[in-house]
Parts: sequence; C-alpha cells; structure tokens
Amino acid sequence: MALQNRVTPRGDLVAVVERGTFMGNRGRLHDEHRRVRRWADGRRWIICVLEFRGRHRRVMAPNRYTELFFLDEATALAAGHRPCYECRREDYQRFLGAWLAARPSRSDGAKVRAEELDRALDAERRQGRHRRTFAGHVDELPDGAMVERDGEAALVLGGRLLTWSPGGYGPARPAPTATLTVLTPASTVAALRQGYQPVLHPSAR
Repeated sequence: MALQNRVTPRGDLVAVVERGTFMGNRGRLHDEHRRVRRWADGRRWIICVLEFRGRHRRVMAPNRYTELFFLDEATALAAGHRPCYECRREDYQRFLGAWLAARPSRSDGAKVRAEELDRALDAERRQGRHRRTFAGHVDELPDGAMVERDGEAALVLGGRLLTWSPGGYGPARPAPTATLTVLTPASTVAALRQGYQPVLHPSAR
C-alpha cells in the first residue's frame, strides 16, 4: 500500500505508487502506524538525493523524520523546499548564490546561514496550514517555476505549460495570457531568474 509521503507542487502529501526522482523531508510528520499526523514539523524543508553514501533507511520508521518523495526538483521547489546542505552541498551553494543575487541587500553569502534561508521560505510558503501564493504572467516567469491553471499544477518551460502529475508531465500547451496563480515561492522564483536550474523529470520536454 502506498504511503502518504508523495509531495505535490502545492505542498500537499498524497499516497501514490510513483516515488519520483528526489527525496526530502520537513521533520517528523507520521505516527507509529506510519500515518501522517501533521503537515510540517519545523521550518527546514529540504530536497535530498535518493542515494547518499550507502545509507539505508526504513521509510517512516518510528520516531524518525518522514521521508518525502518528489517527482523532480521543480516540484519540490514549488512545494517550498530547498536543496539539502549535506547530500547536495554544491546545489545548495548554487541555490543560495542565486537566492542572494536576487536580494542585493544580502550580498555576502558566507554570512548567510541556512536558518535564515529557511525562515524566509517559511514566511513565503504558508500562513499556518494555508499556502501562500501570488499572481503572475507566464511570460514573466522563469523555466522551472510552477503555476496553477484550471485547478491543475503546471511547469513553466520555454514559454509553455506542462501539466504536472505524480508520474510525469503531460504534453506542452501554449501559455495563456491571463494572470495565473504562482505556486513556487517568490524568492525561489527570483533564484530561478538568477540562473538556478532545477533538475527536471525526463518527461519535461
């Protein structure tokens, strides 16, 4: 039976068989019966690789953090996560550099701790259990951002929209001229504009 630990671009946790291409966590969310009891536990929402230094874990083990799985990095970024400092250190540094480049008041990346980044993302992605979003036009958004169209999440890629699903992206459709709901947090969108390139699922083409 599929566990409720697959993450949608809106940050919701769903039970589907598809595992995805990245793992991550946002603290301990499950109980001893592997049932999800909370949406988040803390501000540190990270994106990890599926394999790292030969480590093995029992998924949703008692009193351990809840392993979450994402279709790809764009999905995880839209949900409000950021690259892990331990298993994806180079990607974390690239993300932080792009994030800072979009914030001229914080130009010295060496003095920025992960906690500051986590606080900023936490303020942008939720108010309590409610998602924060903002409005935008596709022609103003960078590749890798996620929007909502007709109730469905979609990836912005090359000026087109690719509808998201747990198993991959659908065929590209022309982007509408109307304003859409942007799911990816604003400062992450800014980091994408500054050149951070998320790893996309092979179906994104």
